[in-house]
Amino acid sequence: MASTLHALTILTADPDRLARFWGDLLGWRLEDHGLSHADAPLRLVFAAPDLPRGGLNQSHFHLTSNAASQEATVSRALELGAARLDVGQLPDEDHVVLADPDGNEFCVIEEGNNWLAGTGFLGELAADGTRDVGLFWAAALDWPLVHDEDGETAISPSGGGFKIAWGGEPLNERHARNRMHLVLVADELEAEVERLESWGASVTERTAGHIEMADPDGNEFHVRAG
Repeated sequence: MASTLHALTILTADPDRLARFWGDLLGWRLEDHGLSHADAPLRLVFAAPDLPRGGLNQSHFHLTSNAASQEATVSRALELGAARLDVGQLPDEDHVVLADPDGNEFCVIEEGNNWLAGTGFLGELAADGTRDVGLFWAAALDWPLVHDEDGETAISPSGGGFKIAWGGEPLNERHARNRMHLVLVADELEAEVERLESWGASVTERTAGHIEMADPDGNEFHVRAG
């Protein structure tokens, strides 16, 4: 049986502040440094310690304009403490790039974007990654592969509403441990670790009831007993 995607953990120097920002922006419920929403397939968890920032994150959020205008979302994000960010986007690109109060980049996607049609306000986790890592996560989570073209991949839960996508090669330079990592829950921890290893993951650290692993691209993720 595949793991259950439990959360995305974001490491930050000020978990309370970042949780408040994202809770206010997304309209998600806040409890114990974590945010949840009934229609979302994962929680957002904010935890210390912070990591030195070196370049862009390996993953970032895409917020949709399916229910509110792009202009309204950008204005609200800026009022809550976000800032505009230049990551080399071209003047004719329609999305808006912002940084949250901790410097984590995210994009507000334009109205009418077909790729994120049918998704929620938090429509996508966009990640740097190879085709192999997209295939790995499709198998790990048992989520259908909804895109597989020219090295780019994307997966979505069977009910839709959210995507995780990988942009293919070439990959961005990795500077240190990722500031964001996925957390999985498994009923049979050791059996699930063996299954994930068979798909190309590796164990990096073991503690009681909690195992850190790396996916085929070397991105850290955690598996814990359910």
